[in-house]
Amino acid sequence: MEWSQILVCLFCPSLALHPRKDIVVTASDDHLWKMWAFPNGNIIMTGEGHTDWLSGCCFHPSGTKLVTSSGDTTVRIWDFTKGECILTLEGHSHAVWDCSWHACGDFVASASMDNTSKIWDINSERCRYTMRGHKDSVNSIEFLPFSNTVLTSSADKTLSLWDARTGLCAQTFYGHLHSCNHATFNMKGDTIVSCDSYGVVKFWDVRRVTPMISIDAGPHPGNQVVFDPSGHLVALASNDGTVKTLNVSSGQLSSLAGHEGEVQSVVFDHRAEHLLSGGSDGTVRLWC
Repeated sequence: MEWSQILVCLFCPSLALHPRKDIVVTASDDHLWKMWAFPNGNIIMTGEGHTDWLSGCCFHPSGTKLVTSSGDTTVRIWDFTKGECILTLEGHSHAVWDCSWHACGDFVASASMDNTSKIWDINSERCRYTMRGHKDSVNSIEFLPFSNTVLTSSADKTLSLWDARTGLCAQTFYGHLHSCNHATFNMKGDTIVSCDSYGVVKFWDVRRVTPMISIDAGPHPGNQVVFDPSGHLVALASNDGTVKTLNVSSGQLSSLAGHEGEVQSVVFDHRAEHLLSGGSDGTVRLWC
């Protein structure tokens, strides 16, 4: 893969891909989110309203709204047609690290430094459940597509699966020896990949609740890990300034160098033709 620099922002801890279009949103330390077209890099829209750094962002399944999470302890819902924040969700007592939208579009999940996650009902504008069980910061959260299952990763070194209908923990995965920074499902929903603060990447069998393989991509922290749409390739955002790619079947690990600082976020486009990465160097890079 080769890269071309396309976007410039202050600091990019999170990227969100539009569900259908070649559009990406960046969440930044400058309290703003920005929407960009790629590969040309044109700015489409900017969102202003958070009072601290942004940590996460996720498109509504229809692509008409956005949810963002922030160090200001709030979760905000943005409507693109109105070009403004239409709802601020308050309830976390510390910074919110991540957010995710349910496939039906009526619920949002958030993960916080206060050791809890929350399920928010957008229609009633209230918190439906507070999910307690992690013993340290909850660093990432994600709905399994088209289901009521929620996946969290935590600084307590575990991953957990939760039932969003009850707010109860269904399964916990043990095996990481260090803070788990991020976890995500493959498209089939039968495999989880996670990364920790020492760069270890682990794959988990969802049905058996067991670890499958472990890859040492450290010693630098892994900040985010994602599957490509086929599930055959994984990309890791690393603190050593590279994007690491892992062939799942062969176990071959490669590095993509180009960022001039820690890589915070990665996402594949829908056709797996491009990989986008955001870093602390203030750039988002497009890998072809």
